[in-house]
Amino acid sequence: MKKAGKIMLIIAGILLGIIVILLVVWLIMSPGKIRTYKGEKSLSEKFVMDINGAPNGFFINSENTDNPVLLLVSSGPGTDDYVFTDKYKDMRLEEDYTVVYWDYRGMGIAYDSDIDVSSITMENLLKDTHVVTEYLKERFGKEKIYIMGFSGGTHIALRAAKEYPQDYAALICMAQAVTDSTDRDTLMYEFMKNVFAERKDNASLKKLEGMVEHLQDGTVKYTAAWIDYVNLVHDAGGGTIRNKTEFEGIVLPIIFARCYTIPEKINYIRGMKMYRNAPLSKETENFDYREEITELSIPVFFISGEYDYNCPWELVEEYCSILDAPSKELFLVPEAAHSPLWENPDVTCDILRKIKEMTSDE
Repeated sequence: MKKAGKIMLIIAGILLGIIVILLVVWLIMSPGKIRTYKGEKSLSEKFVMDINGAPNGFFINSENTDNPVLLLVSSGPGTDDYVFTDKYKDMRLEEDYTVVYWDYRGMGIAYDSDIDVSSITMENLLKDTHVVTEYLKERFGKEKIYIMGFSGGTHIALRAAKEYPQDYAALICMAQAVTDSTDRDTLMYEFMKNVFAERKDNASLKKLEGMVEHLQDGTVKYTAAWIDYVNLVHDAGGGTIRNKTEFEGIVLPIIFARCYTIPEKINYIRGMKMYRNAPLSKETENFDYREEITELSIPVFFISGEYDYNCPWELVEEYCSILDAPSKELFLVPEAAHSPLWENPDVTCDILRKIKEMTSDE
């Protein structure tokens, strides 16, 4: 064998060895375990169960199951949020609530390649929400629970609160999706333009201008792919995690999460892709809750990060002012963008504790 061939063989062997080592390390870092607690009334569970003929996943964290139950409707839709609880350890919401992270049909740990994608509709998810809520009420002996939608999950939580108000002590909307109109596009644009101008980042400014159309009424409409527009918001510091790219804020936490096994991590991504092609994706377009849902019969609380321009907080403030409800309030969380519960857990958990105290008789 020639010398060059031997060198190439050695290099290939070294690369193969590195890959094997990395896979072993990744396997060790992916045990699929979640937080556990020592108290007699504590609870730490991860499981999948059938709801209305489809697999649904659950992560439950509680230091005391006598506490109120909080159903967290995951974002996306189709993105499991327990990954953030796994990464950002300072978030201790389970001290005040029995927190139920719900992976709805076919997503996250409930991913099933055989699921009928056409069944992933808003109508079915609302039916699932009702069954999940009834299950939690019965299991934990509660007349009512709290429901909190996060980002894309606010579509489901808001509509569930409208349809089944008797089930809930309060609706909590974190990073509420208000509208996909040019009002949203313009707020995102102005935020990015100001940030990039302050940075003197002419390349990003040029990229931004190439993504929008300026309309005669002074607003803008994004013309690029939505994912590209949102990625630029991440670059400006108003995305999922403040001042982190989508890769840093979402992809890396998934890769290094201990709460998933390697197959679960792979299925997590497969589930996200599946949801993008589900009917639900189309059903959550062309919406404006400022016109569609203007009245609720239960208390409503909005939580937004002051740097959130994925779901711009100014629109949430406007929607809160429009909405007719027995009680309502917007909490703006400092030093946070789209994910205040994990970015600024002390402030956000204090807010959620206050909400519990305000609605304890509901």
